[in-house]
Amino acid sequence: MKKLSFILAPFTIIYGVIVATRNLLFDLKILPNIMPQIPSIGIGNLNVGGTGKSVLVDYLITYFKQKKTPFVISRGYKRKTRGVIIANDKSSALTIGDEPYQFFSKHKIGVIVCENRKDGLNILMQKNLKPDVIIFDDLMQHRYVTPHCLVTTTSFDQIFFDDHLLPLGRLREHTTQVKRANIILVTKCPNDISLKDQLQIKHRINPQSYQKIFFTKLVYGKDIINKKNKKSLTKLKFPFLLITGIANSDHLVSFLKSKSLNFEHLKYSNHHNFGLSDTKKIKQKMQSQIVLTTEKDFGRLEPFFNSNELFYLPIEMRFFTKKKEDEFILFLKKNISFV
Repeated sequence: MKKLSFILAPFTIIYGVIVATRNLLFDLKILPNIMPQIPSIGIGNLNVGGTGKSVLVDYLITYFKQKKTPFVISRGYKRKTRGVIIANDKSSALTIGDEPYQFFSKHKIGVIVCENRKDGLNILMQKNLKPDVIIFDDLMQHRYVTPHCLVTTTSFDQIFFDDHLLPLGRLREHTTQVKRANIILVTKCPNDISLKDQLQIKHRINPQSYQKIFFTKLVYGKDIINKKNKKSLTKLKFPFLLITGIANSDHLVSFLKSKSLNFEHLKYSNHHNFGLSDTKKIKQKMQSQIVLTTEKDFGRLEPFFNSNELFYLPIEMRFFTKKKEDEFILFLKKNISFV
């Protein structure tokens, strides 16, 4: 391990210099950025993947669509298309990416995917779509657009201050860049997280006066569902096949094991585009079993299975108290001047 670290260290230094130089050019306004005229929220992270960004986007969509019109602009990672695409009824996980497809199909809201968020913003304005709030997914490193409020997510079990820059660690940029965030969200916390643990984390992050830190947990649904059926999770008497293509499936696997469920887990890389060879292998293993997957993976697997074969387990982000949730919403709205 020490030998590997020694080998990777020079590459980490080079990467760090490149990223720091880029950020400096943005800070000095040498590289241009724009702030949308419409209230906007940017969701991002310092680490590579698995910090709960998509669950947060889903939470924000659910909240804002009660009374307002939210709109999501995302890169559409691992899609088979390029350029700016406005989601429509013919869109799929392949054409717009798994997460944007999930947001579009679940919430029936406007979604644009584009490599350059600035291009997506320009199309939104040109089409005169007029949402009340724009949610930019995975915006932390895309500095050509500056949102009114930047929310940085970091997983409880992999908090950024204990990490290193790529390729030695999982950080996409230096921990000092957390200063750009208005809100730091510690996600995937254990249900029994103590006040002492929260205070220690806050102390180590050492937030600026304009920043607030909040803690959230993941809550899984009681039923597994698809577009036509649902089944009680605890009543699954027979073995099933769990398929995941997400950055970190440990939390889900631990949850299912805590329910004493009998399953086999096939683990794929994050955003894996399932093909015929994958589904052939899956169907050989499943026999008469059902296949359980995540909501994000469901959109990529759905074309290959019947409605009685494939299900997903819903998941949502929750705060530990209603008071903290209200505080989060109020602070968020103040930052986007949207009270």
